[in-house]
Amino acid sequence: MLASILKLLLVPGVAAGVVVRDTVDDNIFNEAAIPVNETLHLLQARGLFAPIGTGSPAGIAGGQVACGAPPLSSFFAGLKPPFPTNSWWAPYAAPPGTGTAAGPFPYESNLDGYGVLFGISTDRQWDGTSIKQPTHNDWRASFAEHSGNFANHKATAFDTHSVTVQYFQGSSTMNAYLVPGSPYVTFQYNGATPLLTAMNGGIQSFNGQTLSNGASTTASGTQFTVTDTKGTTYLIYSLSSINLTATATSAASGTIRASGPFNGVLRLVMLAQPGHKALLDQHYQTYPTSVGLDYSFTDTTGTLIFNYNTVGDGSQLLMLTWPHHRLSLQNPNFPPTTSLGYLTTKGWMYPVLGSQWRMLYQLPSYSWNPPRPLDSSCVPSVVQGLEYEIGQLDPSQAPVPGDFYYWGGTLAAKARLALIAEAVGRTDLIPAVVKYLQASFNYWFQSSSSTLPAYETAWGGVVNKAGASDVNVDFGNGYYNDHHFHYGYFLTVAAVIGKYDGNWLNQHRDYINWFARDIINPSPQDPYFPITRCRDWFAGHSWASGIANGAGSRDQESTGEAVNGYYGALLWAQVALSQDYVNYARLLLATEQQGAQVYWHLYPAQGQTDRDNPYPEPQVRSLITMGNVMDWQSGAWLFWGDQRSEIAAIQMLPVTPTNELLYDKPWVDNVWSYTAGEMADPTIGDSWKCVILSAYANSNPQVAADWSSRITDWGTGDTYTNTLFFVGTRANPSGSPICGTLPQNPYGNFKIQDAASGRFVTASSSNTNLVASATSAAGAATFVSAYVPNAGTLQLQSTSQYVTADQSGNYALSAARGVASTWERFVIRQKTGAASGVYSIKAASNGLYVTIAGDGSLINNGANEAAGAGFRFVAA
Repeated sequence: MLASILKLLLVPGVAAGVVVRDTVDDNIFNEAAIPVNETLHLLQARGLFAPIGTGSPAGIAGGQVACGAPPLSSFFAGLKPPFPTNSWWAPYAAPPGTGTAAGPFPYESNLDGYGVLFGISTDRQWDGTSIKQPTHNDWRASFAEHSGNFANHKATAFDTHSVTVQYFQGSSTMNAYLVPGSPYVTFQYNGATPLLTAMNGGIQSFNGQTLSNGASTTASGTQFTVTDTKGTTYLIYSLSSINLTATATSAASGTIRASGPFNGVLRLVMLAQPGHKALLDQHYQTYPTSVGLDYSFTDTTGTLIFNYNTVGDGSQLLMLTWPHHRLSLQNPNFPPTTSLGYLTTKGWMYPVLGSQWRMLYQLPSYSWNPPRPLDSSCVPSVVQGLEYEIGQLDPSQAPVPGDFYYWGGTLAAKARLALIAEAVGRTDLIPAVVKYLQASFNYWFQSSSSTLPAYETAWGGVVNKAGASDVNVDFGNGYYNDHHFHYGYFLTVAAVIGKYDGNWLNQHRDYINWFARDIINPSPQDPYFPITRCRDWFAGHSWASGIANGAGSRDQESTGEAVNGYYGALLWAQVALSQDYVNYARLLLATEQQGAQVYWHLYPAQGQTDRDNPYPEPQVRSLITMGNVMDWQSGAWLFWGDQRSEIAAIQMLPVTPTNELLYDKPWVDNVWSYTAGEMADPTIGDSWKCVILSAYANSNPQVAADWSSRITDWGTGDTYTNTLFFVGTRANPSGSPICGTLPQNPYGNFKIQDAASGRFVTASSSNTNLVASATSAAGAATFVSAYVPNAGTLQLQSTSQYVTADQSGNYALSAARGVASTWERFVIRQKTGAASGVYSIKAASNGLYVTIAGDGSLINNGANEAAGAGFRFVAA
């Protein structure tokens, strides 16, 4: 009886009679089946995590909105939101519904009014930056009775991997079981006349018989071979005997049509090599209809399980694997790689037999802080940085959110300061951080705020309210772009507040859970959010792209922020949820990191014939890191920048303890060498460099610490303290102090003397420019040199104005700013080759050194230290 009940579980919001698959074994949910509370009990008993919550987000500050690109109502006819937005097949559902879908690999596909178009690209290109396999179609599967009305198709079922699309006309139907990893594309016909249309030229031959234009040939049976005029061969398998007539209507078109209505299954597969036919002949009679997702955990490992639901003997199910599958599969039944294979943009897909895949992952064992204490040599500098950076946090000046992305990155960086303070025993500093975070976070709860979260009703999810009608807002957040990027930061900030303030946590837990549910919902029982919105479980990583632009090509360029999305979820789960969700977040985190290392990290030493090398071409691997991985191309480029340091850093940031696992030594060594020129280039911003040196600390913490002392800008997403703390908590096999003695500016009250001329620097309220003109210290101005991380400020004592250095380097330094910021920072160090006590001054505004002009003016225009002047700082 229980087994029968388990076949009928409820999905709230789904119309009666419509099926949606669960994530354990693809059982069917039916709205009329059993009560919700009993459903949840059964789910928990079976091991599937219950929903994080089922409550309505009606209380969200921005209320409800509808996306400007709602799903096609005809495609989801009979179903209600939530719907997948970042799935490989999202182009089927997003308007206009004809975009190319990123699968089911090895195929790509799209839908038109008549049927399903699909093909495998064999046109592999290299342009020096990207490896490309432009998509194209080989065949369209339809049936003769179909009118071509675009509305006459719909999704009848979907799960975390696959979708079933039905074309219908009267009582005639064709069901397409679109399951990633299947070498065959499977179509089930009911009272419909199969019609296959060649889309890659005409038909050259059918079952070995050459066809001239206008000619036809008929064959009967269960196996057929067709070659188009471009030389591409497909095998057609029927699970029951069928009569097919092939017609070469022209050099550019052709059809294969059954003799009449058919009740049965056709399976098409590209025959890439003649030798592959033997394996394909053996296994075509077992086909997958859907996939169930399951998982199990120990204290240190997580097992990700794919359960393929099949017609036929599941042990004979033939599927294809990508490199990341093969690296993790337990006890796989792999036929020889020579027996079947397709080269895709993510490497060779090779065969495996069986209807259950079990993939084992080591789970991260730490979260808030690294697994080892800060090296003692780094403690004074880290504490000094903490005191300074936390001292700058004024709750009355806490940022008002203008978006999710930049606000999240900025506040998450500040949140790390509280965790570091705890790690070094300075808990007295934590309350100031928490108050600052709370002051800014509070805006998300207020309906009067200028930027508001809202619940989007057409697809089902939390979005930036203004972005629901404008794809250009917040990087397309309202169209479901980048949600794991954005909400990972959001959850990190909330988790840190909640860690230290239980009252705040209890007050806002349900509200914050809406964001957790948006990106890590594990259950089909949540009536408001889809399952793991961004994660493509078969692809092994997330897709950042949502339903903008017709849900066109899937892409992800910031693997660091994808990892951080699940890291933020992990932190939130630890303070606000149960161990189940901690484990789930750890699994998401581990699999996302593996996906990044396999498909974004490149290793020139990896062999061209290595089975699990996603990019066999040596010239591709020499790029060291991919910037963007898409369904049809992967390349060392970004939508917004082309510097090597940018491309690498976006795969690394933000710098958090969990990235110890992401920054593997071979890769960071290669990145360090690859970006060396830019790391030494003063015109390239430090905000990228600090991320790269943090990652490099996993290989050589002493060198990274030395480089860290030269950084003066950490951007909005990092801090001095976090950089040095990460560097100082690396494994240290040499045992040498990691930080040693880090250089600092001379701090105190000084008169500044040009070492070459002996003249002292003057400045006043009437002449704010700094000029080396005084012949004695008596006539010199006094400057207060104060600490900022790795640098300092110079403040004219008589006016309290800070010395500023413009970015152009065309004007004299001037004591003309009431508040110190980036242009008011200077790095003052012992000048190389000069007498002891003679310093160079480098302006943080442009990385150039201060020189003495002919009139004695101090100008920041020296290209290197040798070009800069030498100065003595005489205590005043």
